[in-house]
Amino acid sequence: MSRRITVAVIGLGSMGLGMARSALKAGLEVRGFDINADALKTLAVEGGIGAATPAEAVEGADAAVVVVVNAAQTQTVLFGEGGIVSAMKPGAVVVSCATISPSEAKVFAAQTEAAGLYYLDGPISGGSKKANSGELTFMASGSAAAFEAARPALDAMAGTVYQLGDQAGVGSSFKIVNQLLAGVHIAAACEAITFAKNLDLDISRVFDVITKSAGNSWMFENRVPHVLEGDYTPHSAVSIFTKDLGIVSDIGRTQKFPLPITAAALQLFIMTEAAGMGRDDDSSVARLLAQIAGLQLPGMEKEA
Repeated sequence: MSRRITVAVIGLGSMGLGMARSALKAGLEVRGFDINADALKTLAVEGGIGAATPAEAVEGADAAVVVVVNAAQTQTVLFGEGGIVSAMKPGAVVVSCATISPSEAKVFAAQTEAAGLYYLDGPISGGSKKANSGELTFMASGSAAAFEAARPALDAMAGTVYQLGDQAGVGSSFKIVNQLLAGVHIAAACEAITFAKNLDLDISRVFDVITKSAGNSWMFENRVPHVLEGDYTPHSAVSIFTKDLGIVSDIGRTQKFPLPITAAALQLFIMTEAAGMGRDDDSSVARLLAQIAGLQLPGMEKEA
């Protein structure tokens, strides 16, 4: 009888908790860590094992899937006090899922591999619904051995795994291109639906028409319903795109590559975060534009 594979999920937010659920459904033993005690309780109720520290979560694990927000959090989880790299067994694999710069991915990979572990640069796309259904897209790069070690976790969590190269940083480069488009499309969708409101159109009807027309995008179809419902629960927060488009902008500046549309979208996210909506859903860009224009979208209190 084959040994049961153990996966540790570090970061049990809207994405990580869904990924943990998918691993449980696939029959893997799942341990998890998050600073949110409620997330740990949810994991335990659903059959996983909550841990007091990241190091405790990865003890004896075959793979650690790190689903935190940014490079700073990734570095702390990997190498900080109570970090996972020093606690994992030799030959285990770290799958790093945060959107970070390619250069940071390379540094983290080198340090992880120097400790006798494998590192898979594995940023993800698909949102919380696909995390829960095990249908995420992984844009991954790393050695053949890293892919092999990560395969049980990837099979449980992914609908599609793109094997993009044998070096860390390639996967992160692909994800950065995706985030450029995602951020621009969210900003454009929010601008369009708020412009429609300014034209005194029925924005629910606008949504119906545009989603069957050439102007549609995945982000318009996915995010505009949040605006129509006035529900800004953060499936993906404004601050995520302040960070991600900031990474895109930094790379463009370093490489002397012009990114004018990205720059405009980034400023909209920065303005929305500055207006106090950084932790709200990224479709809150529409609320910002409505406030500027003196409009009232669903869920917004009428200003005096």
